[in-house]
Amino acid sequence: MTIRLRITLLVILSFIAIAAIGGYAVFQSRSSAVEVKSVTEGVVPSVLASSDLVGQLKDVQLAAMVMVTETDNQLVVQENEKLSEKKAALESALALQLKHADGVAQRGLIDQAKESLDNYFGAIDNTAKFKLAGKNEIAQASFFGGVVQYQAELEGIVNTLRIEKNRSKDSAITSLNSNLATTTTAISMVTAVAVLLLGGFGLLLYRQITGPISRMQKMMSEIAASQDFTRRLPVQRMDEVGHSIVAFNGMIEKIQEASVQLRQKTADMQAMLQNIPQGILTIVDGNKVHPEYSAFLETVFETTDIGGRDVMELVFSGTSLGADTLSQIEAIGGACIGEDVMNFAFNEHLMVGEVEKTMADGRVKILDLSWSPITDDADQVIRLMLCVRDVTELRQLAAEANEQKHELEMIGEILAVSTVKFQDFIASSRRFLEENEQIVHQNPEATAFAVAKLFRNMHTIKGNGRTYGLLHLANAVHDAEQHYEDLRHPESGAVWDQEYLLQELVRVRAIVDRYARISEVTLGRQSKDANALQVEERHTLTIDRKHIQESLHKLETVNTANLHELVAVRNAVRKTLRLLGTEPVGETLRSVIESLPALAAELGKAAPNVEIEDNGYVIHAHSSSMLTNVFMHLIRNAMDHGLESTEERVALGKPEAGTIRLELGVMDNLLHMALTDDGRGLALARIRGIAIEKNLISVDQVMSDADIARLIMRAGFSTRSEVTDVSGRGVGMDAVLDFVTREHGQIEIRFLDRNEGADFRPFQIIVMLPENVAVEVDGIDVPYPLAGQEPPAPLVNLPLSGDPQVA
Repeated sequence: MTIRLRITLLVILSFIAIAAIGGYAVFQSRSSAVEVKSVTEGVVPSVLASSDLVGQLKDVQLAAMVMVTETDNQLVVQENEKLSEKKAALESALALQLKHADGVAQRGLIDQAKESLDNYFGAIDNTAKFKLAGKNEIAQASFFGGVVQYQAELEGIVNTLRIEKNRSKDSAITSLNSNLATTTTAISMVTAVAVLLLGGFGLLLYRQITGPISRMQKMMSEIAASQDFTRRLPVQRMDEVGHSIVAFNGMIEKIQEASVQLRQKTADMQAMLQNIPQGILTIVDGNKVHPEYSAFLETVFETTDIGGRDVMELVFSGTSLGADTLSQIEAIGGACIGEDVMNFAFNEHLMVGEVEKTMADGRVKILDLSWSPITDDADQVIRLMLCVRDVTELRQLAAEANEQKHELEMIGEILAVSTVKFQDFIASSRRFLEENEQIVHQNPEATAFAVAKLFRNMHTIKGNGRTYGLLHLANAVHDAEQHYEDLRHPESGAVWDQEYLLQELVRVRAIVDRYARISEVTLGRQSKDANALQVEERHTLTIDRKHIQESLHKLETVNTANLHELVAVRNAVRKTLRLLGTEPVGETLRSVIESLPALAAELGKAAPNVEIEDNGYVIHAHSSSMLTNVFMHLIRNAMDHGLESTEERVALGKPEAGTIRLELGVMDNLLHMALTDDGRGLALARIRGIAIEKNLISVDQVMSDADIARLIMRAGFSTRSEVTDVSGRGVGMDAVLDFVTREHGQIEIRFLDRNEGADFRPFQIIVMLPENVAVEVDGIDVPYPLAGQEPPAPLVNLPLSGDPQVA
């Protein structure tokens, strides 16, 4: 029997006199029941939903973190789709909260939650896009800098809403308790008035209605005070009070489930924070480390004393940062925390991104630092988040990979050069370096001659290195050459320091030795010194096979009874043997010629045509190195100074590609090697102007064009206004003169026109060397390849028993 029925029976059994009092009691009971129903079916479910909303947010947070740390893009997409479903659930939950909102404050919080929810999932979508694009570091930065921010904001709003709901719930329960107390009082009064008439039934009514309600009120208060959601109200009968108790017990059960889920989500978040392989900490006011940080941070810093420590001591002690930088970092924390987030944006570029930290045992760790602000609803920075990664091993692997790359590049450069030429280059480079070492040792102070000599030798090593395509060597030599350039100009502040100069030579020798070691050890090329190369050249014949066959045929078929025929055969064989230990000049200069296309591209010019007229002369191999050094400078100078750019040549009606011509001949017992080009000619006016600037001549000094031309042989003289890797240091012609003079030769500049006094005059440079440098091969066709052509075939290498005799 329901309470309503019992009260109705009481009214019927009561006298009509107490009908009004009974009606009042019924009214009070109905009001209490309705209010209980409102609390249990309206307010309480809304409170449960607000608590469940917190759990759903934790679930989203966990799923978002799983997505960020996931390495499989397919799983990232799946996690993002799950997040979309969770967003819909959250929106539905917020709609329920709005439906049961109590007052303007709760509705305002719900509106803020909806807006924050959109921002939160917008940030998650951006993070997913970066993750799917393979930008993991940006994705993590977006997560910690955006998602975490909006998550904290949304959690704050939801927690505030939950508190408001709990306050409404407490108010409702308090009101319900008040109404129940009023109802109890009213029923007590009715019982007192009708004690004579309803004594026994009133006592029963108290026991069956008022008692259970009072017990329910007491237990509700106890549960609310203790927050012990494991307790339940006993249900004795299924009337209105019984249904209310069942509803209350259901509410408590749901609250208990939500609390368990919330604790589980929190535990999962803590577990992930403790197991993520990245050091994460937050910095609070005073540059202190917040007590909560990722466990991996202890591995990075090799200490458990982290929480509460000064971040400058924890992170930056033992680093190589200067005092100014450390003060700057320390000041930035105080300038950002508690201030607008824009302060962090202005100072972010001053945050150090990588440090080298010396650990207690002397090991050095390389730490990558990533800074992010954590802001509140007003965009004020409340904490700074610092992500620390130990990238020591990554940097070491990168350095090893880079070193292997350099070695592979050097191997490719070596393989592009023939073994003999490479060994000759190594030997000549070592000779130049030894000569430079002697110069440094013999000169405690700088002299113009010593500096010029150092410069010539180093410039020649660099030029030969570039000619052979040994770019790593050329780059290393360039630094030493630049130091010599500074020594030539006292105003640069460079000083003659023997120890430093010797260390520079050691560094250059190290790269030369490395090239030699790679050639010998890695590539298995046999190493030979300069003397061995010369012996090999003297005892090896490289000659066209048909010439040998023709000579053998003549010897086998000669009529030994005919003196004239014997003389003719002897002369023919002698002509063949004159090729012993020689090579065509085109072969001697092959490396120089083949380097011209790359040089032309560097200068922005078309690759030149090279024409060689040897007039039947071939070069002794023992002079190859010297001629390579000489014409490396001359041909590169012609390319740089002589030939115009493509645009200039076209404007002058010339072919786009210039022509460099070398002609050989013997005159007055000297080998003449004349080099010309079809460029603008020798810039006599500019040469005179520079000579006046350098005080080499006076302004009013009268000089012939020939005298002006000879000024380019002066040490340090250059017509270049700027220094490049090709020219501009005034070394080329000075070095050429030195090489030629060493071989007892001379250089002459001869003009090809009669325009005395012109600004530009076409000319040729004639290198004159002793006649024994070359051999004239009359009547024997000695083809030689130029750049881009295949060598003549077939050739035969014949070992000789003695030195060749040249007639």
